[in-house]
Amino acid sequence: MSTQSAAERELAELLVEALNLDDVDAAAIDPEAPLFNAGLGLDSIDALELALAVGKRYGFQLRSDSEENRRIFASLRALSAHVEANRA
Repeated sequence: MSTQSAAERELAELLVEALNLDDVDAAAIDPEAPLFNAGLGLDSIDALELALAVGKRYGFQLRSDSEENRRIFASLRALSAHVEANRA
């Protein structure tokens, strides 16, 4: 398991808080594990809620119709890299 960077830790905490994942320890989320299906088991509703939370916290929109979403939401590390590249 990889170690989270500071930015990944912040995003993991946002993810746990925004999605009310009370049984998930943000620090224990593997930054390279999938967020959906086999990984954390998130679904499309979770993706929408997470996109809204990221938008509010970091000041840019994640578009639901973007073809990049599969890559952006692939893992905590991928999402963190996208946030770092686009934050306001």
